[in-house]
Amino acid sequence: MRPPGRRRVGGTLTRDEGKVVAAVAAGGAMGAVSRYALSLGWPTAPDGFPWTTLVVNAAGCAAIGVLMVLVTEVRQETHPLVRPFLGTGFLGGFTTFSTYAVDIERLVRGGHPRTGLAYLALTLIAALAAVWGAAWTTRRVAARRTAAGSRP
Repeated sequence: MRPPGRRRVGGTLTRDEGKVVAAVAAGGAMGAVSRYALSLGWPTAPDGFPWTTLVVNAAGCAAIGVLMVLVTEVRQETHPLVRPFLGTGFLGGFTTFSTYAVDIERLVRGGHPRTGLAYLALTLIAALAAVWGAAWTTRRVAARRTAAGSRP
């Protein structure tokens, strides 16, 4: 047994660590498949504005804002695998920085540098606004429910 506060440097995973890794992997697979399905259903033209990736990233950030308020402020007794499964796993797989970067590069190389720059800035603004707005709204809804005497 490791002394408290000391980290293991390599070796095999403990049973609890294995559960967390499995939860992240399962959630990540589901999130990535969901994002890919959306890109198939709402494809971007080769020289078009990548609306799907923008919307997916903003929606994922909003969901992260809601989730983090719920599991850290509202329902602190949440199952320990909820955050790794939904936050790191599903929403980490659902949102996509790599596609965002490739989309910017594609726009710039395709002769649309202003569109690429606009997409770069718009995604950043939308993502930050989504996480902030969703967290703020979730806090307000939870406070109202608590004030009304019902459980959030």
